[in-house]
Amino acid sequence: MLLEKLTEGFAKVPDLKFFCDRCLRTERYNGNVTLMVVDAAFVSIGVNYFAVIVPAVLKFGELLSRLGSASLNDFLKLPEDVLFSVWRNKRSWRVAREIAGYLTSISNDDREALRKWAAESRLEGWKDDPIGRIKGVGINTYQYLRMMGGIDTVMPDKIVRRYFSSLADTPEDDLAFIKWVEELSKETGYRAIELCWLTWFVQYDEAKMKAYRELMKKI
Repeated sequence: MLLEKLTEGFAKVPDLKFFCDRCLRTERYNGNVTLMVVDAAFVSIGVNYFAVIVPAVLKFGELLSRLGSASLNDFLKLPEDVLFSVWRNKRSWRVAREIAGYLTSISNDDREALRKWAAESRLEGWKDDPIGRIKGVGINTYQYLRMMGGIDTVMPDKIVRRYFSSLADTPEDDLAFIKWVEELSKETGYRAIELCWLTWFVQYDEAKMKAYRELMKKI
C-alpha cells in the first residue's frame, strides 16, 4: 500500500525529479547561494513555504539584483533597514547572516563553500556542527541546507511527518525518522529528497499543486 500511494503521488508531480536534481546540484535560484541561505533561514520560522516564503525570497532576489549585491559577502554588508524592507523578522535575518558568515569562512566561492560544508556535515551530532550550533538553526533548517549543498536526505518537518504517518508507523525521534525515510528510499527506489519534497506538493488540491509547481520552476 505504501509503495502504491507513493507511486500515485509521484504521478501527480511529474517535474519533481527536475526540482530535486537542481537542488542537489546547488542550482536553485539560478545558483545564488545567498538566496538559498535566506530561504532556509525563513523556513525556520514555520510559515507557509509557497505562499509566503518563496515570494519573499524572490522579492529579496530582485532587490539584490538592483543593488548588485549577490554574494554572501555582499549580503553581510547590507544594512538592516534594507533587509527589513523585504522581511521584518529579525531572527530570520540573524540566522541567515550567521550561516552566511560561517560559509564565507570556508571559501569566497559561495557554491563551493556550501557544498564543502554539506559534504563534511553529518546527521549524528548535528548540534555540534558549526551551522548546527547557530541559535535558531533547528534540524529542519540544517537538513534543508544539506540538501541544497548536495546531500540526498530529508527534513523531519510536520508536513513530511504527517504524510508518512498516515501511511505507516513512523519513529517520533527526528533522527530516527530521517533514517527511516532514508531506508524507505532504498526500498522504493525513490530518493530521500524526492520523498521529502513529494509531501510538500500532495498536501494541496490540484489547482494549488499546479500553481506551486509553476512557482518552483522560478527557483
